[in-house]
Amino acid sequence: MNKILVIGSSNTDLVARVKKFPTAGETVEGISFLQAMGGKGANQALAAHRLGGDVKFITCLGNDANGQNSLKYYEQEGLDVSSSLLVDDVPSGTAMIWVEESGENCIVITPGANKMLTSEYIFKVEEAIVEADIVLLQMEILYETVRTVCNIARKHQTKIMLNVAPARQLDAELLKQVDILVVNETEAELVSGEKIEDVGKETVVDLLLDTGVQTVVLTLGNQGCFFKNHQKFHYVPAFHVETLDTTAAGDTFCGALAAELGRGHKWNEVLRFATAASAICVTRMGAQPSIPAEKEVFEFLSKNPLQL
Repeated sequence: MNKILVIGSSNTDLVARVKKFPTAGETVEGISFLQAMGGKGANQALAAHRLGGDVKFITCLGNDANGQNSLKYYEQEGLDVSSSLLVDDVPSGTAMIWVEESGENCIVITPGANKMLTSEYIFKVEEAIVEADIVLLQMEILYETVRTVCNIARKHQTKIMLNVAPARQLDAELLKQVDILVVNETEAELVSGEKIEDVGKETVVDLLLDTGVQTVVLTLGNQGCFFKNHQKFHYVPAFHVETLDTTAAGDTFCGALAAELGRGHKWNEVLRFATAASAICVTRMGAQPSIPAEKEVFEFLSKNPLQL
């Protein structure tokens, strides 16, 4: 099994479920509240781990109650965080999340210690990148840190999977280093510079491939996902489930991709597995509490066959 290295953010999530999002100046009553571990990096690392991957996670946490609780939690989960950084005088990252009854969410992130995960520290843990078969990255840490990780990974021929979340523009040199680019529609439009409604999904994906990216996975929410590289393409429809909370659905999908690729499976199997994992995720509240285990995904697939 291939080794997966996830480098990224870690937050403490404060999740409030509401009937509808408040407007400016309005106070609404919450339906429920949940505090849980989150952050895109941590979500993806834990997803890849729970879904059967051989995973190491590098993040930065404040030396405060939230940071200590996070480290303890990851260790209890069996996730390797031995190369993570703990810093004084900077609070751990937090995310305040509102979830409507429809399952849609609104999120405010305070990065805190996530911004202390610098290129300087990455050079200190370079060996972890060298030893990995695939590095999974997101955009909740410093852009320069992402660039440094990609430079090191490319030098040592470690495969790079980049999830451009939160959405932002990427420079041409960085894109050329990416093996697998995972984007939703908003992210794809921002990176490609074109609107899907104007030119279509496949054209936008082709534009992303033209940047030098080897493979693009375009996630489409409840419509499934679209995969393309220079040899083949697949469209995988979503499973129909009752959505409770979409938080971490994309992260679960990315972690599942990494886990399945780490097992050496073919893309049609990889995409089917990841689609099922994210379908289970949206039926539950919270980020990491909603991430399923590998066994749950196989059970779900056995009961919900998907024709590709």
